[in-house]
Amino acid sequence: MRAKHGGASVRPRMAPRRARHANGRPGRPLHWRSLVDPVTVSTVISAPREQVFDYLQDIANHSEFTDHYLVDWHLTRIDSVGRGAGARFRAKIPGNRFSWADVTFVEVERPHRIVEVGRTGKNNRIRIVGVYELSPGVSGTTRVHFTVQTRPHTLSDRLMEALGARSWTRRKAKRAMRRLRTIIERNEGRGRRVTVAEG
Repeated sequence: MRAKHGGASVRPRMAPRRARHANGRPGRPLHWRSLVDPVTVSTVISAPREQVFDYLQDIANHSEFTDHYLVDWHLTRIDSVGRGAGARFRAKIPGNRFSWADVTFVEVERPHRIVEVGRTGKNNRIRIVGVYELSPGVSGTTRVHFTVQTRPHTLSDRLMEALGARSWTRRKAKRAMRRLRTIIERNEGRGRRVTVAEG
């Protein structure tokens, strides 16, 4: 069962499903069936949903709370906000020689949902899907769920997942949610925000 109070938590395994918006309306299908089991982490932030969303829809901000495991960020376009914004970065996965990845925002639905898709691995053959879902909590708080899933292309890619890549991703993503909460609530623990000069 998912933790009900503040702090990062991990949800149980998700069955393939049609995504739903925070207001209960069906969203677009995420096609999880073709991907490996997702990793989902969450946190509760003491801030309005619109404020949290506005921070997350600027992909240049994402390096601030993920640079403990995603480094060497570069923007893929000048405008870092909204649909079409993207970035390229390197994941510090131990033993992974093909660690570069890129993601682009393909859905930005204020104030409740952001979907990013991209590729990583050798020859960019591994697909990535990441989803941020924001829902209102009690007393003006916001619950943020982040789900990330990959689609390995070869047996060796699948072995990498089985040998610890998923557990490594879960640990690092949980820490990222804690950092996100600290940045928004207290303006502390920021990493370096990626700038146009770096991309």
